[in-house]
Amino acid sequence: MDATDDQILSELSGNARLSFSELGRRVGLSTNAAAARVRRLESIGVIAGYTLVYGSDWAGPGAGLEVFIDLRLDPGTDNEAFIAAIKPLRQIIDAVHLTGPFDYLVHAQVGDTAALDALIKRLKQHCGAAQTQTRVALRPSVQR
Repeated sequence: MDATDDQILSELSGNARLSFSELGRRVGLSTNAAAARVRRLESIGVIAGYTLVYGSDWAGPGAGLEVFIDLRLDPGTDNEAFIAAIKPLRQIIDAVHLTGPFDYLVHAQVGDTAALDALIKRLKQHCGAAQTQTRVALRPSVQR
């Protein structure tokens, strides 16, 4: 790796959708030379992939807080009713039915603590949750 590779990585970090033409212009290379450099960086594993980053108005993967909510259902709420109630909630990534003291582990992505508070209130008021216990992810340890 050299200074030009570092420049390329910096430019792609800011916008991975740059055309090879624009990337080359920014780092002082031809279109073909920029493309060859990027392909080499990909082949040696320096660039492992390109990721979609959601805007702050959309609480999806990569935005705001990633949370895990242990949830116990009200005795009068059945599993099917709970799943039907949470399906429209775009903040919820996954819900796993569990054994043990809680009924579900809900994996969600919210914009901030106010959005988390609103989600928990909704789960309790409209989705049949009797009790919740929330954990906030600090950082991913393993990503596949």
